Order: sequence, then structure tokens, then C-alpha cells
Amino acid sequence: MSIQIAIIEDQDEIRDMLTILISGSEGFECVASYSNAEDAIAGIPGLKPDVVLVDIHLPGQSGISCITQLKPLCPETQFMIRTSLEDTDTIFEALKAGANGYIVKSTSPSKLLDAIVEVYHGGSPMSSQIARKVVSSFQKNEISKIKTEVALLSKRENEILQLLSKGLRYKEIADQLFLSTETIRTHIRNIYEKLQVNSRTDALNKAFGNRNNS
Repeated sequence: MSIQIAIIEDQDEIRDMLTILISGSEGFECVASYSNAEDAIAGIPGLKPDVVLVDIHLPGQSGISCITQLKPLCPETQFMIRTSLEDTDTIFEALKAGANGYIVKSTSPSKLLDAIVEVYHGGSPMSSQIARKVVSSFQKNEISKIKTEVALLSKRENEILQLLSKGLRYKEIADQLFLSTETIRTHIRNIYEKLQVNSRTDALNKAFGNRNNS
């Protein structure tokens, strides 16, 4: 049984090339092709193809808007963005709209077919440069989140963390700061809660590992 594919691409030459590639490859069938989102929104729900290749830049509605409207109508259909746009905001906007994969137009024909098979079987194919941008964005967001959490610590809590990093025990910290051991325990519980960790090691890694990234 062939994978049934629909194409949404406004450039005639590219659309024809994709149709020829898909129809001429064993195990694949191009069931429809559209030059704009409006025609695709009208036609695809009746076809319910397995995979839809979507360009983002289309005349009229965008490819992302097209996916947003089609996804509820075709929940079993896999939508894969095929575009030259690589900015992070567009990538996340497409994924939030319901895109299951995101590849660049420079992807070779063989890798495009591989990506279609992957998304058909439940995967989320991404071109390497797209995947790198996604990972980089997540890393930046995580560092920003950690910095925010560390900034919530009071001067006293930071002081206790510094002493913890030197390997001091609770009683030694209490003696050095002229506080009770129970007060130190309370401060440390607050530190754990603010940093969202459960151990001394995790707290130190989060606080001082983050500072090394500053």
C-alpha cells in the first residue's frame, strides 16, 4: 500500500517536480497538489491523505494558517513543512499549528522521501539545521529560566549556598553564620524550593553551573 501524499506549493515548477518525484517513486502516491491554502483547505478533508507537504509562503493564507485549519479536520494526516524559512519563531509557530516535521527546501530528493516515510510512521523529521536551531532555542530558554530562579535567592540564601559549595555541614554553616541548625535547614528548604531541586548537588549544579554560563 502506497503512502498517499498531497502537496501545497505555489511555485509551479517546484510543485510539478515534487509530483513527478513522488509519483515516480515506489511506495508513494501523489493524490493532489494545490497552489494555495484556500484550495487545499477545500480539497484535503475529502481526500484525507497520509502526508501533506506544505510550503509556508503561499499567496493568500500562509501554510501555517492552512495547517491550523486542516489539522482538526484531518487529525490522522501528518503535515510536514517544506520551506526555506529557518528562523526560530517560524519553526515554533509551525510546530504549534500542528506540523509534524520541518525540512528545508534544499533537502535532497532521497532524504525528502525518507522524511515522508518517517513522518508517516509517527516520527518528526527535521533537517539538521532546523533541529540545531530548536535545540539552541531550548537551551537558551533553560538558561534564562535558571537565571530567573537563582535571582529569587536572598542574600542569606546565596551565602549559605556558597558555604555548601565548600563542603560545610549544616552545623558548621550555622556556627559560622551564628544561626541555629534548624534555621539553616529552613533556608536550605527554601533554596531547594526556589531552584526546584531536591538535593545539595542539584542545587549547587544549578546555581553555580548557571553562573559559569553567564
